[in-house]
Amino acid sequence: MSNPSESGHDPSEPNLSALVGERRHLINLAYRLLGSLSEAEDAVQETYMRWYAMSRARQEAIEAPGAWLTTVVTRICLDQLGSARARRERYVGAWIPEPLPDRTEWHGGPVGGSGTEPADPADRVTLDESVSMAFLVVLESMTPAERVAFILHDVFRYPFAEVAEIVGRTPAACRQLASSARRRIRAERAPAAATGDHAAVVRNFKEAWEAKDIEALVDLLDPDATMIADGGGLVGTALRPVEGSERIAEYLIHIAAKAPGLKLLERTVNGRPGLVAQHTGVTVTVAAFDLTGGRVTRIWAVRNPEKLRPWTGSRAPRDA
Repeated sequence: MSNPSESGHDPSEPNLSALVGERRHLINLAYRLLGSLSEAEDAVQETYMRWYAMSRARQEAIEAPGAWLTTVVTRICLDQLGSARARRERYVGAWIPEPLPDRTEWHGGPVGGSGTEPADPADRVTLDESVSMAFLVVLESMTPAERVAFILHDVFRYPFAEVAEIVGRTPAACRQLASSARRRIRAERAPAAATGDHAAVVRNFKEAWEAKDIEALVDLLDPDATMIADGGGLVGTALRPVEGSERIAEYLIHIAAKAPGLKLLERTVNGRPGLVAQHTGVTVTVAAFDLTGGRVTRIWAVRNPEKLRPWTGSRAPRDA
């Protein structure tokens, strides 16, 4: 998507700089709501298209363009969340949110370097705990209304009165939705491990996998650990969760044996230490980890090439 200033709009247009400045906020919001950077980009693009489809008089009548953009993108995302459930029922295998690299690890590195706003959307997504893979997976268990109310209020700190105006519900209803979402968070998520501890475990996991040391892998995994892979039907992978430390370790050793030359790299995945697997120089898997008590409890392995664009530099085609 090109910036509004690059699309032939009059630079003297009122509020143009403010509109362009809102894009980072909109991408951050839409990614958390949808769990997909590509879908977030589309939602933001549609939002700007609706703005520029209005007459100048209608634009000037809007007192707070930023608030208008936030309302529109949120409603677009809310509609998409409703239809996403039906699409994901047809999805081949498990659906995992789209993983994001650290801004310094986006394919090709950060754009620019001259102090100008970088062009890549990943540079505009703030990688905090609210985009960790574990957090996004819990968000997937919420109803669309719960997710929107929770993200707007608890993550972006919108008062319930404003949330109500955006989603078209009463403040009391939005408060109940956010409260229900918080209960889901508490029930399904353990406290996050410190980043240093997390990194050390992931590094040990990488070394054990490279050494094909099945006993070391089992020791690093919680006995009830689960590994979920997302190939989207486009590449081979386990279609069902692999459960139990021994089965996961055996599966990983099997993968390493089938792909000689597989290279593992320590990378930041959604703000937390993770692993990237490359084969013949191409990124084929991005893995995120969740830990409890110093052991790996969850592994999310994204192999769907359509979700690896930030890691490969390519943009795979997707349905319109």
